[in-house]
Amino acid sequence: MIKLGVCYYPEQWDPSIWAQDAQRMVETGISVVRIGEFAWSRIEPNSGEYHFEWLDQAIDTLAKAGLEIVLGTPTATPPKWLVDQFPEILPLDENGAVRGFGSRRHYCFSSKVYRVECKRIVSLLAQRYGNHPAVVAWQTDNEYGCHDTIFSYSVAAKVAFRQWCDEHYESIELLNVAWGNVFWSMEYQGFEEIELPTGAVTELNPAHQLAFWRFSSDQVVSFNKLQTEILRKHSPGRSLIHNYMGNFLSFDHFDVAKDLDIASWDSYPLGFLDRDANDPDELKKWYRTGHPDTAALHHDLYRAVGDGRWWVMEQQPGPVNWAPHNPSPLPGMVRLWGWEAIAHGAEVVSYFRWRQAPFAQEQNHAGLLLPDGAPDTGAIEVTQLSKELEPLQALLAQSTTKPAVAIVFDYIGNAVQDITSVAGANHRPYDYFAQIYSACRGCGIDVDIVGAHSELAGYKLIIVANQMIASDTLLAQLQNSDAQVLLMTGCGSRTEECAIPSSLAPGDFRSLINITINRSESLPECAQLPVSTANGNYIASTWRERIVTDLEPKGVFEDGWGFHYVQGKVHYLNAVLTKLSLQQFIRHRLDDADVAICDEIDGIRYRACGSVQFAFNYGPDTVTLSEQTDYLLGQARLVPGDVAAWSSDISAC
Repeated sequence: MIKLGVCYYPEQWDPSIWAQDAQRMVETGISVVRIGEFAWSRIEPNSGEYHFEWLDQAIDTLAKAGLEIVLGTPTATPPKWLVDQFPEILPLDENGAVRGFGSRRHYCFSSKVYRVECKRIVSLLAQRYGNHPAVVAWQTDNEYGCHDTIFSYSVAAKVAFRQWCDEHYESIELLNVAWGNVFWSMEYQGFEEIELPTGAVTELNPAHQLAFWRFSSDQVVSFNKLQTEILRKHSPGRSLIHNYMGNFLSFDHFDVAKDLDIASWDSYPLGFLDRDANDPDELKKWYRTGHPDTAALHHDLYRAVGDGRWWVMEQQPGPVNWAPHNPSPLPGMVRLWGWEAIAHGAEVVSYFRWRQAPFAQEQNHAGLLLPDGAPDTGAIEVTQLSKELEPLQALLAQSTTKPAVAIVFDYIGNAVQDITSVAGANHRPYDYFAQIYSACRGCGIDVDIVGAHSELAGYKLIIVANQMIASDTLLAQLQNSDAQVLLMTGCGSRTEECAIPSSLAPGDFRSLINITINRSESLPECAQLPVSTANGNYIASTWRERIVTDLEPKGVFEDGWGFHYVQGKVHYLNAVLTKLSLQQFIRHRLDDADVAICDEIDGIRYRACGSVQFAFNYGPDTVTLSEQTDYLLGQARLVPGDVAAWSSDISAC
């Protein structure tokens, strides 16, 4: 069963309205409620002084209404008494300034003292509520890394990083060799000399930076595992979840997910667009809908992170408060975003939050209800979605065909790109990955995003987006695959220690395509390098690679550098393309792989779920779909912000 949920903060409201709120949630169509993730100071207002009575009452009240509960561990917000007692738990920024009390996420993952305190509070909660029949799942912490809090430069982090290096390199001599520390006389005489990668006069050693990234990611993994081990011991049979974020890449989500059952993420399409958009035209076009591929990309990414099981833990219900600008969504978008998550396989779509808070930092962040309890637009659209969902549950539960296209994404690969500027100094690597995804989606096809260790059988086209360090598992699967394979620029260009391979790039990917890269260049954005091929003209910008090979290029730049090499079913794209050129290039690769594509309609996106095909109108214009289709949801006339659905036996094209 696909369910709708909401985030609720009973500690912020008078207990006299809890029962009324719970009943109204049910009437709205909500069946899952997340609580407790920021409640440490109410549970333990002073060291060792526990007030569980209010939480007992809240859980029982919600349960009595028939609601299922996701209970959050409150470790994202250590209370003031804990900070005063152990100030060393606070993180330091890269300039050595304390990131202190007064908001949230004010802790260092490497603090041993804080881990002891977290173990204590999580154990108490798990022992008290672990077998409560209404508690169906646990959320660990909240939004790991939000507000740039993965990397801490505290004393605890430095001590832990030195220990991590000792464990990973065995001897300081091996570390010096691995990092290339002979360069600029950077050699260490012992692990106790290693500093954190900050404060240097000029560029930091890329190997040092990548090691610190890996260390910091591992600290998140071990911090999360500390909690999951407690929860599994005292609350067996409950699902364990963490709520990841959008456009966030500072740790390896696949590694964290190994100790969880479900991946979830917090979806704010308008906030992400306004925070991350670097194209004024796109911002103008999508500021009330969100970019038509941003939420979908994260749905598909976190489906992979969760190994098929995923939720939206926080769905935007109206204007937010944290972006540079916070417009109101176009009417219908709250409903559309919910349906889109369902179409991508979400088990639960949960909205943030039930009541808008009239105080503190998020006063201007909409909820489903206004602060006085009156229904806001979000509540009306969620109620409509709930009523529409009920008759489609059985159809949506049916098995669906695997998409024809997979994009391989690697968190470490993205870190390498950022550290080394392999994708070009003026190019943001994650943006290019998103453009690859968007180019596929604009052709009307479904896409899987997968990790380097995911199963790749059954795809027609596999796009390796950013595998900067070759993976043996991935290579073996690609070698045995019948799919068309597209390797994007930079793949295989670095070793595990962020060095150029001894055999030059693309390193071990040479087993798939016999090329060697003997020069690369990053270019200013104003540099537009045209190239012609048999199936179209393209423009390269920001990054290009010169190839040595016996293979004939598909095109030649004016200066003689080749463009696009193919060996059998393996393609190598040796340049970053402009957005329009990339769309054209991807369309041709889909043709090569015999993937049926649609003529693009501005702002229309499709997705199949079970035996149901969906269409979503993000665009500015009303679009008329097939008049011959028997619609399960909506109709042929699709206005902006609307959704339609029909039997997947009928093509979307």
